[in-house]
Amino acid sequence: MVDTPDPFRTRDHVPDFDRHVADYAARSAATRARLPMRAGIAYGPTPAERLDLFFPPPGAATGAVHIFIHGGYWRMFAKEDFSFVADTVTQAGAIAVIVDYALMPAVRMETLIAQLRRACGWVIGHIGEFGGDPARLTLSGHSAGGHLGALMLADPAFAGAINGALLLSGLYDLAPLQGSFLKELIALTDEEVAHYSPLRHAYGPGGRVSLLVGERETAPFRAQSAAFARHLTQAGVDVEATTVAGADHMSLVADLGTRGTETALKLARLLAPAP
Repeated sequence: MVDTPDPFRTRDHVPDFDRHVADYAARSAATRARLPMRAGIAYGPTPAERLDLFFPPPGAATGAVHIFIHGGYWRMFAKEDFSFVADTVTQAGAIAVIVDYALMPAVRMETLIAQLRRACGWVIGHIGEFGGDPARLTLSGHSAGGHLGALMLADPAFAGAINGALLLSGLYDLAPLQGSFLKELIALTDEEVAHYSPLRHAYGPGGRVSLLVGERETAPFRAQSAAFARHLTQAGVDVEATTVAGADHMSLVADLGTRGTETALKLARLLAPAP
């Protein structure tokens, strides 16, 4: 009897997984060497609570501000792995905010959510000191970062403060993960599933949310994206749901930092000044 592949174990479904990870790192190092930035700014009291700011070229700044939240199933990667996302953000004239947070299982989901709340609060309260306009704040996130971004959109503390979001391959119902390979790695509790599944949260009307998932992703990712699109639509949110042709879980976020891709074009539209 052949075991059914775990649909949540990305490595098993993306043959060039390691190449993607190496490419993220190489592209990110090049971005940090090229773009003006402020690295390692503390947004909270613990060592993990740091963010990097990347700035658009002189004369190109629009005042827009964009937060990116990385993925990794809440247990791997760091902000330095995703500096490359700042390429397309700054090309659009926005300040890129690449956020770090503590990783499970050393901390629990509650801690991650509290840290992301502090990060968003820091940006709203302090980005004006760096030339950004907090009234033009948007965010994006990939995979676990899409999950965390979705929870920020539901947070009453940020009602009206986050003007739009681009969520890639997000995890919006945590229950299926309890039976996945992650059971032995982060052991999500029933309480965490109940409290931190975006599909169980209420969303207010308004705002713009674009949900992307790759055509080559596994069925649970596609299904969760579709379910969350319906959930937001029923709440009166302006939702665009897109399946990106030919994209898998790893290439989709790579495209976010690659000018001219469908994913990057959606980011540029999110960052564009209102007509």
